[in-house]
Amino acid sequence: MEPALAIFRALADPTRLRMLLLVRAMELSVGELAAVLRQSQPRVSRHVRILADAGLLRRSKEGAWVFVRLGEAALTAPVLAAIDALVAQTATDVADSDAARLAQVRAERVAAANAYFAAHAEQWDDIRSLHIAEERVEVAMTAALAAVPVGHLLDIGTGTGRIIELFGPHATSAIGIDRSPDMLRLARGKLEAAGLSACEVRQADMYALPRPDGSADTVVLHQVLHFAQTPELAVAEAARVLAPGGRLLIVDFARHAREELRARHAHARLGFDDAQVCDWLTAAGLVPQVVTHLGAADSDALTVTLWLGTRAPRSRTAQKEAA
Repeated sequence: MEPALAIFRALADPTRLRMLLLVRAMELSVGELAAVLRQSQPRVSRHVRILADAGLLRRSKEGAWVFVRLGEAALTAPVLAAIDALVAQTATDVADSDAARLAQVRAERVAAANAYFAAHAEQWDDIRSLHIAEERVEVAMTAALAAVPVGHLLDIGTGTGRIIELFGPHATSAIGIDRSPDMLRLARGKLEAAGLSACEVRQADMYALPRPDGSADTVVLHQVLHFAQTPELAVAEAARVLAPGGRLLIVDFARHAREELRARHAHARLGFDDAQVCDWLTAAGLVPQVVTHLGAADSDALTVTLWLGTRAPRSRTAQKEAA
């Protein structure tokens, strides 16, 4: 009885009911919730804590920001269904104003993302000039993952969220992780603009993914490993979260000699050999495959390589034991 009582107590306050419905629409920071509700952040934080204690919301800290999202669907889905059945037909001025201010939050996120790209246009152009057109890379990535459904997607080092944009619409669920709060806020703006607000982004380290063993069907490391001091550990950690039959797609530079990239773009590694990456995939318990090398014969652009590691599917005996 106690969990049910905690839920009913949490929802007995009208502000907390509004908060739950707002967070259902999109993940929000505490500051954004305060702006929509027109209440102080300390007061909103207290309400968030009560809802989180009841299991209705979850909190994640990113630098100085705290983001709030719905709790586990097994608990929140029936609660929201009951709320919809009771109040969905009752339009109120408060609900309308909440919706209007929520739309403003979406617009501000998109505007912030656009402003960031405008301010850093030269930097992005410089990075893009290092290798062939990203469109070719994305076509190759799509082809590499086309054989089976994407399922539960984890994008490590999501950056601007482009991989979530590309594969999120075809995934059962999609989570992007990055260490940079600034990049995560940028990614949220881009995902809002793409209509993918249900996809998640989280602050986390690629060496310690906040995901259980076997929880992902597809993991992507897109232009991430050359920033890693110990890339073999990042590969092993990515493989840890793969479910039976799951796939790890690594997209990065082939080995090169552009030493200036260490200082200019903070590259820790100057690309990778096929054998090196395949050894890491094998050591992580995956079956390795060199998918393709993408380079331009008539330019000095770096070659981009796609490597794929596949977890063996669960045996029939294991399937029967699990059943």
